[in-house]
Amino acid sequence: MRSFKNILVANRGEIAVRVMTTAQALGYKTIAVYSEADATAPHVQMADDAVWIGPGPVGQSYLDMDRILAAAKETGAQAVHPGYGFLSENADFARACDAAGLVFIGPSADAIDLMGNKAAAKRRMIAADVPCVPGYEDADQTDDVLINAANNIGYPIMVKAAAGGGGRGMRLVDAAEGLPDALASARSEALNAFGSDELILEKAIIRPRHVEVQVFADSHGNVIHLGERDCSVQRRHQKVVEEAPCPVMTEDLRARMGAAAVEAARSIDYRGAGTVEFLLDDTGAYYFLEMNTRLQVEHPVTEMITGLDLVGLQIQVAEGHPLGISQDDVKLSGHAIEVRLYAEDTTQDFLPCTGTIDLWQPAVGPGLRFDAGIESGQEISPFYDPMIAKAVAWGETREVARHRLIEALKDTVLFGLTTNRGFLIDILGKDAFAKGEATTGFIADEFDAAALAEPAPDEKEAAMAAVIQYETERQSAAGKSLNIAPSLMNWSSGGPLVTRYLYDLSAWDKGQIELTVSPAGPTTYQVQTGDDALSLELLQLNGNMARLRVDGRRHTVHFAVPTPGHIYLSLDGKTSNFRNRNAFPASVEEAAGGGRVVAPMHGTLLEISVTVGDAVKTGDRLAVLEAMKMQHDILAEVDGDVLEVHAKAGVQVAADDLLVEIEATDG
Repeated sequence: MRSFKNILVANRGEIAVRVMTTAQALGYKTIAVYSEADATAPHVQMADDAVWIGPGPVGQSYLDMDRILAAAKETGAQAVHPGYGFLSENADFARACDAAGLVFIGPSADAIDLMGNKAAAKRRMIAADVPCVPGYEDADQTDDVLINAANNIGYPIMVKAAAGGGGRGMRLVDAAEGLPDALASARSEALNAFGSDELILEKAIIRPRHVEVQVFADSHGNVIHLGERDCSVQRRHQKVVEEAPCPVMTEDLRARMGAAAVEAARSIDYRGAGTVEFLLDDTGAYYFLEMNTRLQVEHPVTEMITGLDLVGLQIQVAEGHPLGISQDDVKLSGHAIEVRLYAEDTTQDFLPCTGTIDLWQPAVGPGLRFDAGIESGQEISPFYDPMIAKAVAWGETREVARHRLIEALKDTVLFGLTTNRGFLIDILGKDAFAKGEATTGFIADEFDAAALAEPAPDEKEAAMAAVIQYETERQSAAGKSLNIAPSLMNWSSGGPLVTRYLYDLSAWDKGQIELTVSPAGPTTYQVQTGDDALSLELLQLNGNMARLRVDGRRHTVHFAVPTPGHIYLSLDGKTSNFRNRNAFPASVEEAAGGGRVVAPMHGTLLEISVTVGDAVKTGDRLAVLEAMKMQHDILAEVDGDVLEVHAKAGVQVAADDLLVEIEATDG
């Protein structure tokens, strides 16, 4: 037994909050580590103790083992929970914790090492009679050997980085002529991402389901599984939606896949929480994909259908206690679906977004769970993954869970950042998903550029925004004025007041929309938009929620007014951002006609591609920005000559920082 009383959580964001929630409920003291960018983050505020470990970049903070171990020593930590990502599957970190006398809440370093290499893992699974995809995973990495192996396997094939994950170093090759280039690019990407250019080849299983089995093992020889999760809805090999159980699972198939997963864990003397991932084809055949030697992002859906606390079980096993449950004790109840809420712009090829959260208000209701590490007023930095929260719904049936999650997403408010909320609602509403038919090709099949396009606000939404702005401005003015009868607030000596609003819809190529708001009674308004007139009644205005009746139909909206003249409006899961241009002078940027190029988000400038005097065309690359683990080209929006360069490579920039000025040429 290795008992401990306090736990250092070597992570951040929602998973740090999740681990601390259970640890504190069980009576453990929790210790947070944080970067400069996370100094006021929720996980830091929640912890019993907290230690600064460096600047924002992960290499100087959350991936710096020495700083984390020093923080553990400074605070007297006795155990370390790595969460997921960062150092969670780093065998050297697990060994360093052991050497420092710290309990690593996870598997052994040897198990992490073995499963961290796809080639070695696959060889071990073949030896354990776990079904595997036909392929090549040997040591000879010469092109000739790999090409011959691919010809023997048959096309299409997948080229994969042996040490990889997250879709990096992975290439789908349809025919032999494409293999040499795929090998070269996969090697390069794998070497840069993982420090190893070793590759494996696998027969490509086109549009399978991605099904994973949650396993748990203790140090007393007990190994069980907790059912499966379907993680087929993916984008670029990154999971977007997860659910449990799998919609097409049968009792027989679950028993066989569960037994294979248990044998996989047993064959490597595994300890703690792990996930064995499989590809499941339409014939019911399944093949080992990889094993994740950590807690998964999607663990909440398993918790909701089993009633078990997986973090609690991790701590229990780490202290040396037996699991205390057998396979027969595991009962699956109902259905749970989880979606990952990302700060990203789906209309711009899922470009990660940074900025300040003006309002975060997750939905509440039966069967709902939100795992998040954010709060209103928090700055989302460019240094970390853009996933900011997880929304989960449970129901007695899959259909109940699906409907609950759709409505929860519609009722959830997150203003200040562009997110994928609308995209998630659209996924859950697709017929193929509703029928449980989604495979790994689902997003590619169902969403083209048109389907990802964000619809422009209509006149009704603009009218509601204008009325709410009018009323909030009226109330603000009333609060600053002398005591005036409410009946006189909307009137002047010349009759009812008329207020004009001018909203810029250029982001949707819709130009501008001008509205006039005039009170028609204590709670009623007439809104004129061109030749059209709408009648609106403000039924309720309470905090950040309003109910309005528009031409006889009642609507509930959420809103925020972060600054005068600016309002966010959320209606049926769609967020619109309105700025009353009548409240602001014309900006310098607008006056420059697109010649002022600003940073689209916080990040590091890797390259400045132009100098003063250069002639540029629309679409030319001006700079390269690295943010949220991705590189983004900054392009010229006008033809012209470079007038000024205000930034240089290697520096950090904030959103809207001026980078380059271009003097536009005529024509």
